[in-house]
Amino acid sequence: MESGDVVERFGTAFDQGDLETAMSLVTADIVFESTSPAPDGSRFEGADAVRAAWAKLFAETAEPHFETEETVLLGDRAVVRWQYSWKTDSGDRGHVRGVDILRLRDGRIAEKLSYVKG
Repeated sequence: MESGDVVERFGTAFDQGDLETAMSLVTADIVFESTSPAPDGSRFEGADAVRAAWAKLFAETAEPHFETEETVLLGDRAVVRWQYSWKTDSGDRGHVRGVDILRLRDGRIAEKLSYVKG
């Protein structure tokens, strides 16, 4: 699978909260750096740790929506500009905009470093 296809399928899986598909697109030694807590986020290493972090995110977020705004492919790297939104307790929608820096290896995502504005 080409890099662009992997990145696109991953974004779709994240939007749908599809943990199994997201995990099928990453390496066993995946590294994920989340956007929180500020200022540096948390680092998760290995598929089991990343699966647990994403399962928690999907379970705790009401009506999540992940929208890719732009993807730039640079060899074994991809930069994905995105907006992530959710339903708040008041019924409104909250959101953050951010960037993922991905490293790809052997047709899978090996690293996902996430950053947000503000």
